Amino acid sequence: QVQLVESGGGLVQPGGSLRLSCAASGIIFSRFAMGWYRQAPGKQRELVATITTGGSTNYADSVKGRFTISRDNAKNTVHLEMNSLKPEDTAVYYCNANSITLMGRTVYWGQGTQVTVSS
Repeated sequence: QVQLVESGGGLVQPGGSLRLSCAASGIIFSRFAMGWYRQAPGKQRELVATITTGGSTNYADSVKGRFTISRDNAKNTVHLEMNSLKPEDTAVYYCNANSITLMGRTVYWGQGTQVTVSS
């Protein structure tokens, strides 16, 4: 059974920091690209950051320079370090794992963790 379990969300003041973690089980973690997406109320889910199996990263323009994605293949975990948080970063953050093989594309999602940036 595949599980992606997010943690680390919460309430933080503007300018503050949070570190999200996503623990994966039931997959060969090193074979999956990992990502963080977010969905604010009334808005579509959007990409925040991704990291490939080789460690290459990609960020949404809105978070470049503030957020850092990293992965630990030994611990089957992906992190999202979020600094200089803004109220517009408020959203449910979802962990994503995806893999493309000759068999096709496989995508998994976590349940999400709430991040609220407010004074």
